Amino acid sequence: MAKTNIATVAPAEQELFNKQEAFFLKFRKQILIAVAALIIVVGGWAAYSNLIAGPREEKASTALAKAQEMFGQGEFQKALNGDKTTEGFLAVAENYGGTDAANLARAYAGLCYANMAKWKEAVTYLEDFSAREDMMISPAVTGALANAYANTGDIDKAISTFKKAADMADSKAEDEVNNSLSPTYLISAARLLESQNKKSEALEIYKEVKEKYVNSASSQDIDKYIERVSE
Repeated sequence: MAKTNIATVAPAEQELFNKQEAFFLKFRKQILIAVAALIIVVGGWAAYSNLIAGPREEKASTALAKAQEMFGQGEFQKALNGDKTTEGFLAVAENYGGTDAANLARAYAGLCYANMAKWKEAVTYLEDFSAREDMMISPAVTGALANAYANTGDIDKAISTFKKAADMADSKAEDEVNNSLSPTYLISAARLLESQNKKSEALEIYKEVKEKYVNSASSQDIDKYIERVSE
């Protein structure tokens, strides 16, 4: 995996990264994966189930729901491949092409691979997910894709995809401000910019988070990031 150049980061900043944000520099399993997975597990199927129509869609949705239960229990390998009685996400995606359930199965498959730290496979399936015009699920999957890009060393693509996820979330939110997802993704992009020693670009994003997402939990600690890149 490609390594980010952090040689020019000051010792104090380096220590702060190591203690508080190591997961962003090492690109291991990140909390963003858990956030995306939680959104899909809790709200994903409810949002998509309204689109289900016809016997084939119903069969696909039933298969997806069973695999989803395994996913929720953390049985990612089993959720991917299924067992003797249950089709996994891979089978649902392949056998029910063109259905909403198959599309969502691709997102789940990508998240399974991400949780198993198989990042290239995660990228493949998350890229295959067709985004919808919704405020939470599609931005969450896009954010998970950005995380997968970071873990494969494609930092520039990760940054642009985190920004895209934030824009997607905002575009469908009231007053075009999604306080739940957008600031999280923008901060992730800024942290990656910091890891590339692009402090001025990171500072612009941190200031945007502070000014635009004043009611978000993510903005509560934003001053420390602003201070860090302003030194």
